[in-house]
Amino acid sequence: MMHEAADLETTLDRAAEHCAARGAQLTPLRRKVMRLVLEAGQPVGAYALLDRLRDDRGPAAPPTVYRALDFLVEQGLVHKLERLNAFTPCIEAGHDHGEHGHPHQFLICKTCGITTELTDHGVAHALEAAAKRAGFTPERMTVEVEGTCANCAA
Repeated sequence: MMHEAADLETTLDRAAEHCAARGAQLTPLRRKVMRLVLEAGQPVGAYALLDRLRDDRGPAAPPTVYRALDFLVEQGLVHKLERLNAFTPCIEAGHDHGEHGHPHQFLICKTCGITTELTDHGVAHALEAAAKRAGFTPERMTVEVEGTCANCAA
């Protein structure tokens, strides 16, 4: 979660540099959608982003937000949480994740909704080994674990 405007701008500038290095462009609309994801502080759905975008930019259609989100996911700047049908910033955004991206796991609190991203290579290796034993070649792995965070458990 971002608190300082300067930190937010630095993050967005790094994202733009990351895109440019990959031959892509973080257009003003894509930058705005990424800003909204960063400002949300928790996973946020496309329609909530659309509402916020309409507040700032006027009329906007769902495909506008979905195209921007697809781009941000493709660039490794945000993740889509399937369980929540929501988007969250990537903790390693702007890093070179290689061909298959970095391994990521999400811990989702069913009480408060807080989501924590982990990058545990041990979990990724265990899943990859299990998949290979089953004759399956994984291309992308996302693990979403639902439970109770420490704050809610206390």
